[in-house]
Amino acid sequence: MASGGEFKEHLFKVLVVGEIGTGKTSIIKRYVHQMFSSHYKATIGVDFALKVLNLDDDTIVRLQLWDIAGQERFGNMTRVYYKEAVGAFIVFDVTRVSTFEAVQKWKSDIDNKVFLPDGSKIPVVLLANKCDMAKEGLVKNGAAMDKYCEEKGFAGWFETSAKENVNIDLAAQELVKKILEHEPSALEKNDTIDLDEDKPKSSGCC
Repeated sequence: MASGGEFKEHLFKVLVVGEIGTGKTSIIKRYVHQMFSSHYKATIGVDFALKVLNLDDDTIVRLQLWDIAGQERFGNMTRVYYKEAVGAFIVFDVTRVSTFEAVQKWKSDIDNKVFLPDGSKIPVVLLANKCDMAKEGLVKNGAAMDKYCEEKGFAGWFETSAKENVNIDLAAQELVKKILEHEPSALEKNDTIDLDEDKPKSSGCC
């Protein structure tokens, strides 16, 4: 029940991108449904999920999470997929260096194709996923990752594990915080996102 203030309900489109097999779908399933499976099929095209957050008594945020297939990188369709997004996660697998090497290409693709209404870049949070396999992990120097993210324009980074449910809620909270910092520019256009507008079809994963 609202506390008497003006009730606000926001809809934010958030991209979840990265190389194939980095755990994007697993992160979304863990975040939205609190479940994990090691047997998800690779997403084809794009899949969708919705997470509702009660920020306080007067504010609801609906996150429309777009799970974009790794093989879609730099394809002609990504501009359609990115349309109206106000934030993004880029995911890499800490056990596979090639997925980290691809991070900057994903970041550049987003920076070049989607902008907030005021012309600024959307906030992007980097997820170093599968940290439960840290013995094989790439992230051994947090300070170096901090510097990398600062230099590349990321809003922040988190080590995550969909399997063990590590830092996924925290990462989402940080991204929402960054999106809200762009008020009202981030909200003017996106409170009225049409869920069916330009919606690509998907035969994606479960």
